[in-house]
Amino acid sequence: MIKIRLFCESGMSTSILVQRMRDEAAKRGIEVDVKAFGKVAFDAETNGIDAALLAPQIGFQLDNFKKISEPKGVPTAAISMMDYGMMNGANVLDQVLGMIKK
Repeated sequence: MIKIRLFCESGMSTSILVQRMRDEAAKRGIEVDVKAFGKVAFDAETNGIDAALLAPQIGFQLDNFKKISEPKGVPTAAISMMDYGMMNGANVLDQVLGMIKK
C-alpha cells in the first residue's frame, strides 16, 4: 500500500485529483491510500507516509515543507500546474511512483 498525501491551501481543491489518482491506481492494480489536506496539517499528516505532494498554489513554499518532511524520510514535491489544472491523476500518480523509487 502506497500512502500519498496531497496538500493545498485548504484541502478542498485537491479532492478531485485524489479521486482521479485512486481511479488510475485501481486500473493499474496498485494499492494506494491517497488523501488531501490543507497545508496546516502537513506536519501531522506526513508521519508514516510514502510521498507528499503540494498543489501549485503552495508549491512556492516547497523548501519550507521539505524542512518538515525530509527528516521523516518523506519525499516531497510540487505538482505541475498543467497536471493539476487538468486533474491528470495518471501523471500525478507517475510522479509519486518516480519519487518513491529514488
